[in-house]
Amino acid sequence: MFTPQGPTLRELAVQALSSVEDGYDLLAPKFDRTPFRTPGPLLDAVVRTTAPLGPFRTGLDICCGTGAGVEVLRRLCAERATGVDFSAGMLATARANLRHSPGPAGRSGSPAVDWVRADARALPFRAAFDLAVSFGAFGHFLPAERPGLFAQAYTALRPGGRFVFPVPAPPRIGSAAYWAMWGFDGAMRLRNLLRHPPFVMYYRTFRLPDVLDDLAAAGFTTGLLPLADLGARPDGSPRCVLVVATRS
Repeated sequence: MFTPQGPTLRELAVQALSSVEDGYDLLAPKFDRTPFRTPGPLLDAVVRTTAPLGPFRTGLDICCGTGAGVEVLRRLCAERATGVDFSAGMLATARANLRHSPGPAGRSGSPAVDWVRADARALPFRAAFDLAVSFGAFGHFLPAERPGLFAQAYTALRPGGRFVFPVPAPPRIGSAAYWAMWGFDGAMRLRNLLRHPPFVMYYRTFRLPDVLDDLAAAGFTTGLLPLADLGARPDGSPRCVLVVATRS
């Protein structure tokens, strides 16, 4: 897909007809060669915006995939970075990526890294981290699952710990991106009506006002910071914000 080294259309079709876990196990070896990997400029912007909120000793990447968010934690955390995902294939690729990583630039040492296979809805951690992040994974959770997911993040953090993640501005109504999101979600709903197990991935179910309400219900104090490096829309509003949820 989009590059000679990426997955073929057939491979993507097999993934889409699988469960979420099996699909990502299949896609994992080529995932970083698709447009679905979180882009570097977004990761860099999150690092620059989050760093002043620290210092952080330990960090958790929820639904870590192939490890892009763990690289963010390696730049922000002094002692340990942990990636958790329920796809064994994605974790295997993340481990391989780490072996070839040069380490955070500008630092004399790197934090230790752990990989844990677990469901984000049942995290095996309690008050263990100063910082939690997540990138591009929330579409895999239905709105009814979000309160439980956020409660798990809350429990994994120490008091005063931060849960941060980027949320892009919604596309302009009628734009190509707007209709692409409608089309993708519609196709996914049709697929899940016709085939089981479902493959949950929706783009239009993660509305920022609802997300902030769910975070507050989980006990977080929330705020928003603009990711200024990513620019502004024509009306002056940021193209992307960083949600900062703090455990009391």
